[in-house]
Amino acid sequence: MIGERKANTNDILVDVRHLKMHFPITSGIMIQRQIGAVKAVDDVSFFIRKGETLGLVGESGCGKTTVGRTMLQLYKATAGEVFFEGVDLCKTKGETLRAMRRRMQMIFQDPYASLNPRMTVGDIIGEPLIIHKLKRGREVTQRVAELLATVGLNPYFANRYPHEFSGGQRQRIGIARALAVEPAFIICDEPISALDVSIRAQVMNLLEELQGQYDLTYLFIAHDLSVVRHMSDRVAVMYVGKIMELATRKDLYEDPLHPYTQALLSAVSIPDPIVEAKRQRIILAGDVPSPVNPPSGCRFHTRCWKAIDICSQQEPEWRELKPDHWVSCHRA
Repeated sequence: MIGERKANTNDILVDVRHLKMHFPITSGIMIQRQIGAVKAVDDVSFFIRKGETLGLVGESGCGKTTVGRTMLQLYKATAGEVFFEGVDLCKTKGETLRAMRRRMQMIFQDPYASLNPRMTVGDIIGEPLIIHKLKRGREVTQRVAELLATVGLNPYFANRYPHEFSGGQRQRIGIARALAVEPAFIICDEPISALDVSIRAQVMNLLEELQGQYDLTYLFIAHDLSVVRHMSDRVAVMYVGKIMELATRKDLYEDPLHPYTQALLSAVSIPDPIVEAKRQRIILAGDVPSPVNPPSGCRFHTRCWKAIDICSQQEPEWRELKPDHWVSCHRA
């Protein structure tokens, strides 16, 4: 698999191997028994090099956010391995895991729900500094002021509460909180999807500036393919708990190999009316399958216009068809 093949190179920061996250479905009131499982993430493998941004795209409910949360051990993985700086996080517990969390942070999707309304901005950003014993006393106040300035906010805002800020400002506070412990790796979970269009470019530019300034590595989760194209070095396309295709940004957008990727890209608007008029849209039939009872064989075969008999019978092999261009499709 892709993670196994590349894991021995020195530039790999995060290496995910055969990751699974199944949420149990239970029945009964007094005595509960499991009657099924939601296969939110089902055998996912990829790696992220130091200093790069890996984009993770797909339809809502395909498991993108679950991948990110399971990597950080916010969910305990059903199976698989997540290596960060050579250490398997799935086997790490207690104080060891807590110490490693300094190096990994997350920017959450909803800037309204991810900030505690009862805490001031200074307390929100300063809390990780105190928990990890990095600063104390006046040092915390000084560091909070520095972080607010870094993300483009007035340091005097430290005494205000989250409800006094706009969505874009709240997301900047969330970014400052993530930066507080000087991480090496940040998972950006759709950080601009809840923001106004006019604010999105500002937050995207801020994330790029911070990456260059602090040598950060990103997993950038989104469903907007134009945003991912701007932000990412490589892109992974996910569908019903599995990765369908993974390639460099240039290869994926210019020569997509998987039918699902081709369908997604056909829906992206092109700011050229002549090219847009000549382009053929791919309209997918049917609905996205349930992760509770996913289709046999290839997950996408129920909606794929290229499907043949083997697609419903046998799961396609994860293959490297071109250098650093992987795909899971019998017809690719």
